Amino acid sequence: MKNPANHIYSLRNDYETRSLNRATARRNPFEQFEIWLSEAIEGNIFEPNAMVLATATAGGKPSARIVLLRSFDESGFTFYTNYGSRKARELAENPQASLLFYWAEMERQIRVEGTVSRAAEEVSDDYFASRPRESQLGAWVSPQSEPIESRAFLERKFAELAEQWKAHQIKRPPNWGGFVLQPEAFEFWQGRKGRLHDRLFYAKNEKDWEIRRLAP
Repeated sequence: MKNPANHIYSLRNDYETRSLNRATARRNPFEQFEIWLSEAIEGNIFEPNAMVLATATAGGKPSARIVLLRSFDESGFTFYTNYGSRKARELAENPQASLLFYWAEMERQIRVEGTVSRAAEEVSDDYFASRPRESQLGAWVSPQSEPIESRAFLERKFAELAEQWKAHQIKRPPNWGGFVLQPEAFEFWQGRKGRLHDRLFYAKNEKDWEIRRLAP
């Protein structure tokens, strides 16, 4: 059996479709983010709002997973999860986190760092009400991140709850809701030829955002 790892060293692509510079980048990183996200959506990239959420325990042990961005403005980036999940438990211990968006087709990454807090109850209620009914049921069914006996357990519980809620509007579970990451730093990365990538780093100061170009 061949080991694919033996060939990884030769896998490489060059990046030469776009560029990024301070002269044309927006001074406000939220505006720059909106431009790039809009271009990803218009480019029909699969799950353009998918992002890696990296968290850590109070002791600094990291973990990461893909979640979906559901809204953003200058108050922060909002995503939703079970409050008993591993990510939620780690955020309760250590509210510092980072987000990473990667759009391979556009040779772009955006990294966002900041402090996370729970979304307001009414914000979580409104978003939950907008979800498809099956997704609403799924939030009740799954004891996220906890060991379960089998998939049959989930399917059985889903059927039971579907019958229970059949004639009723499904309410948001009390252990499910939103988190908001309030950004303190952004990095916009644009792949370039010869690995001389463009990187613009935005750091929050007292009044505005400071922009620095980073070496690739």
